[in-house]
Amino acid sequence: MTAALPTPITTLGADEARRIALRAQGLLGAPDRRAGVRGVLRRLGAVQLDTISVLARSHELVPYARLGAIGRPAVEHAYWGSETTFEYWSHAACLLPVEEWPLFAFRRRAYRDRGRLWSHQVSPEAYRAVLDRLRAEGPLTSTGLGGAKRTAEWWDWSDTKIAVERALAFGDVVCTERRGWKRVYELAEQAVPAELYQQELTDRECLERLVRQAGQALGVATRADLMDYHRLRADQVDPVLADCGLLPVAVAGWGPEPVAAWADPAALASEPRGRHRTTLLSPFDSLIWDRARTERIFGMSHRLEAYTPRHKRVHGYFAMPLLAGGRLVGRVDPAREGRTLVARQVSLAGSRQLPALAQALREAAGWVGCDAVRVEALDDPALRPALEKLLAD
Repeated sequence: MTAALPTPITTLGADEARRIALRAQGLLGAPDRRAGVRGVLRRLGAVQLDTISVLARSHELVPYARLGAIGRPAVEHAYWGSETTFEYWSHAACLLPVEEWPLFAFRRRAYRDRGRLWSHQVSPEAYRAVLDRLRAEGPLTSTGLGGAKRTAEWWDWSDTKIAVERALAFGDVVCTERRGWKRVYELAEQAVPAELYQQELTDRECLERLVRQAGQALGVATRADLMDYHRLRADQVDPVLADCGLLPVAVAGWGPEPVAAWADPAALASEPRGRHRTTLLSPFDSLIWDRARTERIFGMSHRLEAYTPRHKRVHGYFAMPLLAGGRLVGRVDPAREGRTLVARQVSLAGSRQLPALAQALREAAGWVGCDAVRVEALDDPALRPALEKLLAD
């Protein structure tokens, strides 16, 4: 049963809620360049990982969207190998600040209680063998463990691969580094700082802190938004809402009637002001990874079409929403051909957004080492001369 909602302390307008969300996500106001990529990760709490690489991989695109054209090697250095981050199941497979290791104890216990990894079974002997190898030899990839196969299909995983992934889910093993996009596995007791590894939070403590962290990263959020951020269930979120430190509010304009939501107290303490970032967003960016929230806040129905048959795609394989002036004003499906950034397909909400589009394309091109931009398909061909002039200038 859904918990009774408390009386909201205030009602926010839809525009104010949108600005609060943008500021919470680091896309409104001056970027904190001193904190850098790790600061972005700590602010968001989770950065989703994905194998698709068009301009760059999604985990690179997330700090780029907030900090601008920082060097890609600096992004990778901030993420991998320093044992300040780890990978785990959050919104999906995500990169997380190592400080959040204790917060996922509830999920590690749940996997352990289930006694298996998804539908895969493996013998206790194979499991112990993986841990013994890592203890004896230190960090290894699945290839180093001898468990890699040519195919990455789940049903063709070796016992060693199943065992090490189970150990990752259970928390006996951790991944704090990737080499050539391969996970490097290490014993958690050796990789996670002792003061974090030894913390044993109760399920309730984990959930209170994760719901609060989600609320801070979102700024203002419905119950469903809070559930989605770290993929929590209603029966996990409802019991801790009253104690997680978020404040009940209502948002007018999110529905026919004001919608019940929860806000970070710090987000309500000052009016969200500052410069809006103009950028292309990864479809896996936490600003827009929740389709229902994206449509509610920005009025854009957006979905990843990479796994949609080509003839059924509307906006393209990896269409990236264009953020400008605090709104989603278009989409670009990008590609790279040598030193040319190719916009295979562009849709735009009118000619007023052309300067923002040109700015975003030029900046993205420079970031990935391209010195030219070519636009192939425009939803409004009449905009092409003006866009090409802006790109040339």
